[in-house]
Amino acid sequence: MIFSSEPDPSVRPETASGVGLGAVVVSYRSAATIDECLTRLRNGRGVGAIRVVDNQSDDGTLEIVQRHASLDPRVRFIANPDNPGFSVGCNQGVAELEPPPPGSHCGWVAFVNPDCMVEPDTLQRLHAAAASLGEALVSADLVSEDGERDAAVRRRDPDFGAMLGGLLRPWAAPKLAIAPDDTAVLQRVEATSGALMLMPRRLFERIGGFDEGYRLHAEDLDLCRRVRQAGAEVAVANGVRVVHVRGVSSRSRPFFVEWHKHRGLWRYFCKFEAPRRGAAMRAGVFAAIWLRFPIAALRAWLR
Repeated sequence: MIFSSEPDPSVRPETASGVGLGAVVVSYRSAATIDECLTRLRNGRGVGAIRVVDNQSDDGTLEIVQRHASLDPRVRFIANPDNPGFSVGCNQGVAELEPPPPGSHCGWVAFVNPDCMVEPDTLQRLHAAAASLGEALVSADLVSEDGERDAAVRRRDPDFGAMLGGLLRPWAAPKLAIAPDDTAVLQRVEATSGALMLMPRRLFERIGGFDEGYRLHAEDLDLCRRVRQAGAEVAVANGVRVVHVRGVSSRSRPFFVEWHKHRGLWRYFCKFEAPRRGAAMRAGVFAAIWLRFPIAALRAWLR
C-alpha cells in the first residue's frame, strides 16, 4: 500500500533550482538512523522526490517515515506486508517515481541506505560527476563515523576461480578492494557499494533494474556489472564524502544476513562465471561458499 501526505503549502516540491533528483530509501528496522537520513535528504539541493520502501519494520521505523511524509509532500512511502528484500524494494521505489517531463533533468535516481548521511550538496555534486561521464553510475567516498573509508566502495568483479585457488595459496588470493586514488576526481571502478548510488533512470530501466533474485548482498555487484555491460561507466567521486553508519539493520538478524550474503555470492557466480567454468570448479566454488557460511555466521553473531 502506498501512502502520501496532503501537500503542505509551506513546503515546495523542489527545494532548490537545478537538478531534480528522485531518492529511493529501502528500510528495515532502521529507526536508529532513518530520521536523520530523511531530514538530510529533504534538505538536499535539487531533491524533487523521496520514496521510502519499508520491508515490515517492527521497531518504529514506519512511524518516523509517516511523520516525514506528513511534513513534506515529496516524501511518500510503501509499507510492504513482508520483507521481499533490498532489490525488490529498490525497484518498487523507482516505479513510484513520477516519469520526468521530456527534456528535463529529473530522470536521475539515487539509492540511499537509511544509514547514509548525505550533505546538502551531496547528490547535486554526484549528479555533476556522473553527467560528465555521459551514462554512468556514481557513488561517493563512504566513511564510518570514525572516518574509516569503506573498502566496498571501490571493488573489482569477483573472480571465484581465482578466489578458490587462494584457499590453497592464501598469500596469492585476489583482493576485491581497490585502493582509493585521491589524485583522481572520478575514480573508475568495476563495482561500488549499493549503500549510495546515483544513476540515470533511463539506464536503470534499460538494464532491467536490480535483479530481484538477490535478497540482500551482491545485488550491487550484479547491477554494476550490468551497467558496464551496457556500455556505461561505474565510478567513485573521491571528493564527495558521506558518513555511512554501517550494519544498523543487519545487527538484529546476523544469521539471516549471512545466509543471504552467501546465497547472493552463489547466484552471482552462477550468473556470470559458472558458464565458463568446468564441473569441478563449479563444485569447488559451491563447497567453498557454503563451508564458509557457518564460520561467517558465528562471527557475525559474536559481533
